[in-house]
Amino acid sequence: MATTDSGTAARESGIDRAIIERAADAVGLPVGELCDALVVLHAELIGRHSEFERPRDYVTVDGTRAYRVPESRFESLLDSFRFDPAERAAIEYAHTEQAKLLFASAVRGDDNFDRDEVGVVVGIDTAEQF
Repeated sequence: MATTDSGTAARESGIDRAIIERAADAVGLPVGELCDALVVLHAELIGRHSEFERPRDYVTVDGTRAYRVPESRFESLLDSFRFDPAERAAIEYAHTEQAKLLFASAVRGDDNFDRDEVGVVVGIDTAEQF
C-alpha cells in the first residue's frame, strides 16, 4: 500500500515531482508506489556517496548530487531491494532524468550520458558538504 505522496517523495529523494509522475506513467506504475520506492532507496543512498564519487563523474546543484554510473552498478544496487520490474524501471527512469537535468543545469551543461550509464540522485546534508 502506497503511503508517500509525490510532494513528500520529491523533497525526500531529490527528484522533481513532475519527473516522478512521468516515470510512474511511463511504466504504468501508480505514483504512490514509485514514491514509496524512491524514499526507501534514497534512505539507503544517502550514506553511500563515497561509493559513487571516486570512480564517476558527478555534479552538485542546490543540495542534490547527481552521479553518472554504469547501468550494471545501479542494477546491482537495486538487487538488494525487493522492487518489482515496474518499480525498478520507474526508479531508473526517474533517477536518470533528474540526473540529466542536474548535469545540464551545472556549469558544464553536459547532460549526455553514455549508452550504458544511468543517473543516481542523492540529497546531501550540511555535514556531508564539509
